[in-house]
Amino acid sequence: MDILVVLALATVCVTLVFDYTNGFHDAANIVATMIASRAMRPAQAVVLVAVFEFLGPLLGGTAVANTIGKFVDLDGLEPQLALSILLCGLLGAISWNLITWWKGIPSSSSHALVGGLAGAVVISVGTDHVAWGFAGLLHGQLTGVTKVLLALLLSPLLGFWVAFFIHKLMARLLAGARPKINRDLRRAQFFTAAWLAFSHGANDAQKSMGILTLVLLLGGFIDSFAVPFWVMLACSLAITLGIMSGGWRIVRTLGFAIYKVRPLHAIDSQITSAAVIFGASFMGAPVSTTHVVATSIMGIGYAERPKAVRWEKAREIAQTWVITIPCAALMGMLFCVLYQAVQQLVQ
Repeated sequence: MDILVVLALATVCVTLVFDYTNGFHDAANIVATMIASRAMRPAQAVVLVAVFEFLGPLLGGTAVANTIGKFVDLDGLEPQLALSILLCGLLGAISWNLITWWKGIPSSSSHALVGGLAGAVVISVGTDHVAWGFAGLLHGQLTGVTKVLLALLLSPLLGFWVAFFIHKLMARLLAGARPKINRDLRRAQFFTAAWLAFSHGANDAQKSMGILTLVLLLGGFIDSFAVPFWVMLACSLAITLGIMSGGWRIVRTLGFAIYKVRPLHAIDSQITSAAVIFGASFMGAPVSTTHVVATSIMGIGYAERPKAVRWEKAREIAQTWVITIPCAALMGMLFCVLYQAVQQLVQ
């Protein structure tokens, strides 16, 4: 079999594994507030989330996929070299996802993907093959890495402050309500959690859709960057299976370690996260569900009882956010070095 076909198949498989680990890693982000507020049992939460997670990539468009698929510029390279770079970058991102899951730290799969791919490209062919987007920014255009990083930077701030104001509003509207209102708030989470799961699928699975389409384009299997339906379906299945497997270590961090989540807090967090992520998907901006959910819980706690927020845990999470891109980049570089070493031994 042609080495190019083997590399393409390997990269497709690794992309789907990344998509799976993305769902596996982010499952806790979506179900944490439901479980912490006792709106659903874990099995119920996973089934609900899995259904709408599957629909998100199929119905959510391809704007994010287009952004991710074009932030690295591998045109003009030998197809074998280009595919090996993608493969190593994805392996770097997967490695970081597994490390942070093992430690129970809610890091960003989006950051890991950007870091892993950028690191692999830079060490293999130089910085010129990353679409940084700085020149476009001077002309008011958001493209490439600039667009990705700006979305990843602004989305946590939006998560915090939107949640802050939504919780203030909801607390005022429900002031004086009887305790039985908690039952209605728990039931309402079936709708808000479904919206959050749909938004997550529409944003996160598209990242893998963009990479898979890029693999097909670089390998010469398609003529232009257009996401095939089977790619949408494959990414939907992979991320849904990951969600159903569940990274339960992170549930404790998001549901209990930042702020004690009750039914009102949960529904406010879900509304905030779903709105921010859905809006970002519409604009083609890849964001981190981890960031948005975590900062929404912080914003709710700050709106209610700032001293009760465990800022030390929040600081730990923030530190992980800062180091994710460089650490994933280093891992992408490491896999490139290993690949080159194996290639020389084979030759």
